Order: sequence, then C-alpha cells, then structure tokens
Amino acid sequence: MMKGKIVRISGPVVEANLPDARLYDVVKVGEERLLGEIIKIVGEISVIQVYEDTSGLKPGEPVDSTGAPLSVELGPGLLQSIYDGIQRPLKVIEEQAGGVYITRGIEAPALDQKKKWDFKATAKKGDKVKKGDILGTVQETELIEHRIMSPYEGKIESISSGKYTVSEKIGEISFEGKKYPLKLAQKWFVRKSRPVVEKFPPNIPLITGQRIIDTFFPIAKGGTAAIPGPFGSGKTVTQQSLAKYSDTQIVIYVGCGERGNEMTEVLKEFPELEDPNTGKPLMQRTVLIANTSNMPVAAREASIYTGVTIAEYFRDMGYDVALMADSTSRWAEAMREIGGRLEEMPGEEGYPAYLARRLAEFYERAGRVRCLGTEDRYGSVTIIGAVSPPGGDISEPVSQNTLRVTKVFLALDAPLAYRRHFPAINWLKSYTLYSNSLEEYFAKEVSSEFTKLSKAAMELLQKEAELQEVVQLVGPDALPEKEQAILMVTKMLREDYLQQNAFVDYDARCELIKQYNMLKTIMKFGENTNSALDLGVQLKKIQELPVKTKIGRMKELLEIKDFEKLHKEIDGNFEELR
Repeated sequence: MMKGKIVRISGPVVEANLPDARLYDVVKVGEERLLGEIIKIVGEISVIQVYEDTSGLKPGEPVDSTGAPLSVELGPGLLQSIYDGIQRPLKVIEEQAGGVYITRGIEAPALDQKKKWDFKATAKKGDKVKKGDILGTVQETELIEHRIMSPYEGKIESISSGKYTVSEKIGEISFEGKKYPLKLAQKWFVRKSRPVVEKFPPNIPLITGQRIIDTFFPIAKGGTAAIPGPFGSGKTVTQQSLAKYSDTQIVIYVGCGERGNEMTEVLKEFPELEDPNTGKPLMQRTVLIANTSNMPVAAREASIYTGVTIAEYFRDMGYDVALMADSTSRWAEAMREIGGRLEEMPGEEGYPAYLARRLAEFYERAGRVRCLGTEDRYGSVTIIGAVSPPGGDISEPVSQNTLRVTKVFLALDAPLAYRRHFPAINWLKSYTLYSNSLEEYFAKEVSSEFTKLSKAAMELLQKEAELQEVVQLVGPDALPEKEQAILMVTKMLREDYLQQNAFVDYDARCELIKQYNMLKTIMKFGENTNSALDLGVQLKKIQELPVKTKIGRMKELLEIKDFEKLHKEIDGNFEELR
C-alpha cells in the first residue's frame, strides 16, 4: 500500500504527494480514511476525487492508496438491495451510523458477508471451463436464480454444493499450473465494460405495455432511449411503469442526483410495487442505487458506472436487464463541478469538453449480446435515461449530446401533463430509429398490418396539428366535414388510445395484440366514417352512433373475440346509416 500526504484541498478534489500511484486507483484520504479515486496524475502529485464530504481535511494528513481501481462486488445478495453511488448498502450504513445520516469514513461491505447461500453446483471436478461458464446456481429470490459464473478459464480441481457465504471457497480451478479459489462473489472495475462474444443488431422490441411507446416509438431490447422532460411531466412515473411492465427479468434503478424527496418517493414506492407476472414484490428482481442531490458530487458521478456494471453482470447470466438512470443531467452537473475544481477548460455552458464522450461511453454499454461461455447464452442491457433540462429546454448540452447517441427520444410535455394526458409523451416531438429493424418482428408476432396502421394513425395526428391552427382562427364548424372527421378520429386516438392510466389494472399494461386490436378498431371507424361521408351521410349522425361510446370503453376489453364483436357492431351501425 502506497502512502503519501495531502498537499491541497478544493472541495471534493484533493491533491496529494503520492509517488508511483496509478490512474483510477482507490485511495483512503485523511485520518478518517475517506474513500476517493485518483482521476489525474501530474508528476508525483495525484489528483483525487473524494466520495465523501471533505470539510475539516488539512494539508499534511495521510493518504493511502489501495492499489486497486474502483470496483463493485458482484454475487448473491445484490437483488433487493439499496446502495449509494459507490455500492455501500444504505440499510447497513444506517445501522452502523445509528441514524439516518451517513457519517464520514464509514465502510460497509456491498454484500452480506455472514449470510449463507444454498449453492447447487452444476460443474464437476475435472471439467474444463471457459470464462463465463456457469459453475452452479443460487436461488437468490423467489423470482430470480443467480447463476455463478467462472471468472477464470481452466480445469476444475474441486467444487461442491452446500451452504456458503459470498467470501467462502466453493472450489478450486487450475490454469497453467496455478490454482485459483472459486467463490460465490467476484469483483469488477466499474469503468470497464464486461466482455461479450458478440453483439446483435436491435431487431427484437422491448415490450413495455405502454401503447404510445410500443406502437409509435418502439424501443429495441439492448437499445437506448432518452426521456427528457420538465419538472412534473411524469418522468418518474413513466420510468416506474417501464420498470414494472417491460418484458425484462432484472431492473436496475439509478437515482443519480435527483432531489431528496423524489428519491425518497422511489425508495418508498418500489418495495411496495407488485410484479404483474407473479404477484411477488418487484424488489425481488430490482437493485436500487440512490444518490440524491445533497450527497457528494463525486459519488454521484460514480453511481452511473456502478449501475451499468451490475446490469452487465446480470446480462452475462443470460437475463434481459432494464437500466433506468434518473437523471443523467445531475450526473453531468457533477462532472461539471469536478471539472471546475480541476481548473479544466470548460466547454459549452461550463460542462467539461469530454461530456459527449462520457455520455457515449455510458450508452454504448447497452446491447443484446451472446455472453461469454461454452454454451450459447443470450442477454441484454437496455438503458433508459431520464434527462432534466432546465425549464424543459432540450437545446442545452446534456439533452443534445444524449440525443446524438440514443436511438429513441420520448419527449415529455408539460402542457400535456397539465391537461392530465398521461403518459405525457408528445407524439409530434418524439421519434425512434428502431422502426425499420423491428417491422419484421411486429409483422410475424402481431400482424402484417400493425406497422401500416401505426403509420396511418401518426399521419392523422400530424394532420390534426395542422388543422388545429385553422381551428383556433375560425373554429371547427368552419372546416369541411372530411376535416372535421379527421379531428373526431384523432380525438379518439388521443383519448381512447394514447392516454393510459398507470393506476388501473386493466389499462396499466397493454399487450401487443390488444394494442393492435384497439388501433384497428379506431382506424376502422375512421375508414367507415370517410365512406359514409362520400355517400352523403351527415357527420352529426356518425357522431351520435352508439358504437362510438363503446369504442371509448374498449380499454376494458380483454379478449380478441370482444374486439371482433365490436368490429361487427361498427359495420352494422354504418350499414344502418347508409
């Protein structure tokens, strides 16, 4: 362990005389042994970002380097845990500190070192294994089987089932004449992505159960999405809905610098959420990383890397993982503050010049992959990052640089939220770049008409926006009946299709086949309306059709036969008019 002394202190940044130090090594700073990381080296002076409050530190106090980079501990016990940005378990810290405030210099292992896990070995003595091969399993929660992967390549000398703590030896492996112990837990450097065999193109959708996303702006499994929006537009509820209803097995929720009350709400609500597929608590497949805006900025900067490394670990087991980052704006602000302390040349709006590169490095860790190992095993990490631009202005650097690297843009809109239209995703400002690559999946799994219907519906919504400008000047009655019919159909699309209630069981999640049937119903009504108008039927009579009310309640329909019955009723109503 290398030793040195503090030379200069500037907020969370400390300079120390530490010869032979290495970049990104973790160090212990001062008498209280505060945790820090070397982020810059100039000669024999190491620049350290400290993950805790540095008030009271003095020049001359000792600095010790651990000689190892910032790493996370990966193993059974991750699920259902609530960590801070550097993977310290908050419940354990609360017990050690004797209160709700984190005292400085406190240390706590990320995984419970005393709990014994029931390990069932699947590998045998004499087996030759590669890195990433499954050695055995631990039933971590009722929902998730934790697969223990080999960190080495070689021949298994010994391995046995039984009850072990994460630090006890479960076996031994030999490689090139050397023997290495096997344990339930392993460590990984957070700033380095975990290796994979192959990355696949994004041609399988992440089915979220949210109609506006799945139909108009689909996200691919292993893809990236940005959700920018002003305060109160529903970022947190949208991310919670995605966490609860998307077809992923693992959820990693990173609160990187949100306000304390917002993070408190997440910490209270997530343990109470129920997994809709099993009825068990959603926390059984969730890891929460909580870093509020009043916590040290350096830990906020590290929290993103901690979250994505844990996500990659579960991906390597063969799971689909959704990573929610809320919000990357606060993460960027932490980098801006540290950059200022380091006296770096600022870029746009004071953010560091390397902001775009850091954002790209983070989002590039998403992907659907073939995992390391002898057997074919596939997993994915989908990253959905919330962005909190000041005043909802997405022309600022964090939003713009995020849009350059993410493929889906879900623009949350304050006016829609004020009108109580949720999810408040603006369909005219949002976009997805995955549509073409997902068309084949939708045609095969849902219907060959699905993509065609969604494009036709989007054209109508765009036409409505153009007509609204005229309506504001002369009123709707001045429009020709054909254009009034467009406004009627788009109102049905907005209120009966795009609006979705996250707090009602039958509407919180909508399966793809139901989405298709709902959209087909509205578009069928629109086609019949146009045909009837061509035959001279008055629009007023069409608006009074009893089936129109039933379409307004079709969210409650659950069976395909119910929709078939509704389609026949539409045809019957229009036959009577003609």
